[in-house]
Amino acid sequence: MSTGPVVRTFPAGADPGLLARVRRSLALAPALVTEEEVHDLGERYARAARGDAVVLQAGECAERFSEATPPRTAERLAQLRGLSALLGRRGGAEVVTVGRIAGQYAKPRSSPWEETEDGRVLPSYRGDAVNDAAPDRRARTVDPLRMLRALRHSREVLDTVRGAGEPRVFTSHEALLLDYEEPLVRGRHSSSAHTLWIGDRTRDPDGPHVAFARRLANPVGVKLGPRATPDDAVRLSRALNPEGVPGHLAFIVRLGAAQVHRRLPDLVSETLRRGAPVLWMCDPLHANTRRWADGRKLRLVETVLSEIEGFVRVLRSHRVPPAGLHLEITPDEVLECAELSDLRVRGPRSYRSACDPRLNPRQALRAVDRFGELLRG
Repeated sequence: MSTGPVVRTFPAGADPGLLARVRRSLALAPALVTEEEVHDLGERYARAARGDAVVLQAGECAERFSEATPPRTAERLAQLRGLSALLGRRGGAEVVTVGRIAGQYAKPRSSPWEETEDGRVLPSYRGDAVNDAAPDRRARTVDPLRMLRALRHSREVLDTVRGAGEPRVFTSHEALLLDYEEPLVRGRHSSSAHTLWIGDRTRDPDGPHVAFARRLANPVGVKLGPRATPDDAVRLSRALNPEGVPGHLAFIVRLGAAQVHRRLPDLVSETLRRGAPVLWMCDPLHANTRRWADGRKLRLVETVLSEIEGFVRVLRSHRVPPAGLHLEITPDEVLECAELSDLRVRGPRSYRSACDPRLNPRQALRAVDRFGELLRG
């Protein structure tokens, strides 16, 4: 079980006694994933770090408790496996398939408050592990008991993932709520997912999330946004991969199409020169945010493709494998991300995301196809 100081990351307002009881229950829960599965993923990530495989990490922006059902999970797995098969054909390499699935129930938010469509201001939705997305104040009240529901629903989804057979799909989510993650450590392994990542907002090399992740034998990732400096990258690589294990640490860069050519070269070159080994992945969505006319977030497919192209070219120029792609996707025919031509369409749009815009099936195919094409080239 977990050792070390207790770090509270559940949002303020929760009853401390209840939070402590929930943590004790989590610490006694059976593991979601096994050490053998984690070791298997680590070996596959090592192949990706050498250029002998490529990682596709994709799935929901924010999973919902209401969708933790076998039919819904099967839809998501079918999309993910279809994209992996496409990437394998186009890129000509083994694909390591990792879902944002079976645990992506907590979301960082840039503001503690958000405005509803009818103009009311409510506490922000922080993921189903914390509160509910329904637009009323009672639903937005934070509740530690929801972490126990997150564990139960993660197990239900994982049962479906395992029952679906080969090719294997590994699980991942952001390690945001340390009140959830720490009690689920077994020895040196996180049992909550096969791999976890640290977000761009919580990647302080001296902060609690990095201290937590450095104890893990699981492969771990770190999101690097436009404010990340070469020194940040070097310090993070040394802190999170002190033994220099190939594939143990992934940098998931989210710099934006306008910044990737300017900022990524220094991140890569300084990490190669002074840091520990890193597996480089591209998140082409998060730093390319615009707004629909009604204020909801928007990402343009053309900009997504542009960042993917810039990422691959920079990595290739440094003779480093562009080892993976990280996407937020949905099997639903929504219009949350868009092409430039879509912006001229009048009338209602299908926007269902509880948080950030996701690529619909056709858009996800375009992104993966372009990445595979660039890998082959």
